[in-house]
Amino acid sequence: FGPNATVSQDLEPEYITVSEDSKTAWVSLQENNAIAKLDIESATITDVYGLGYKRHDLAKNAFDASNEDGGINIKNWPTLGMYQPDAIASYQRGKATFIITANEGDARDYDGYSEEVRVKDLELDTKAFPNATELQLKPELGRLKTTTANGDNDGDGDHDEIYSYGARSFSIWNENGKLVFDSGSQFEDFLAQYQNNGFDVWTDSRSDDKGPEPESITTGQLGDNTYAFIGLERTSGLFIYNISSPYKPKSVGYIDLKDNGDVGPEGLVFIPRNSNSGWLIVTNEISNTVSTYEITIDD
Repeated sequence: FGPNATVSQDLEPEYITVSEDSKTAWVSLQENNAIAKLDIESATITDVYGLGYKRHDLAKNAFDASNEDGGINIKNWPTLGMYQPDAIASYQRGKATFIITANEGDARDYDGYSEEVRVKDLELDTKAFPNATELQLKPELGRLKTTTANGDNDGDGDHDEIYSYGARSFSIWNENGKLVFDSGSQFEDFLAQYQNNGFDVWTDSRSDDKGPEPESITTGQLGDNTYAFIGLERTSGLFIYNISSPYKPKSVGYIDLKDNGDVGPEGLVFIPRNSNSGWLIVTNEISNTVSTYEITIDD
């Protein structure tokens, strides 16, 4: 990305998680859309896994792409989402370790270099996008923030693909970086329904950027099950999923942190209390608060 940048200058480590046996760590490289694998004993990076892209033209991966479309319009789009995880965590099922990621997204936008533009400012390839004029309208994809670094596949100066920042979801990967689950559009679908039921949770001003921005993530053991807690920075909410089956997680709850004056969850720590309850500690960047929530399950 940067002029004449080396690999070590280009990689941007964001967060880290350690295996249950303390032998391996995984590091999220957010702007690189990748995860690095670290052998702790030898202090050696053994692999860097590119995470690939999320196809938003698939029904399960729809999202709201504009902040100037008159409200909540969750649709499919011919775009590719860069996962670009912020916080990551890990847990073990049997002998296998799984990595879970909060797919926030982040652009490189510095004084000396910027990749960020809106789709309306791209020159789109008319063969790849025969409806380019319509797509680039503000209520369509025109307002969506995208990158100039990817998309010109044949080097002719126009873009053959459109990319967006973050996947607006959480994902589960195996220890070698293979995707085993992604929550698709579940976050935005739930928030839209919640908003329509009279609760103030939807932030349409962020639809053109990274949506609800899943930022923080951690796990906790309650009873026989493992749960993931995912904090959404922009909606100040917290999703809870039962991830005991890594391939088939189930949404089990949502906490609207704003109800308690907490805005912008940034970090999460789960502390077990007993077999059926624990404390979830949340640091909140915007409200400048640290809060503790008691999490319980039925006997």
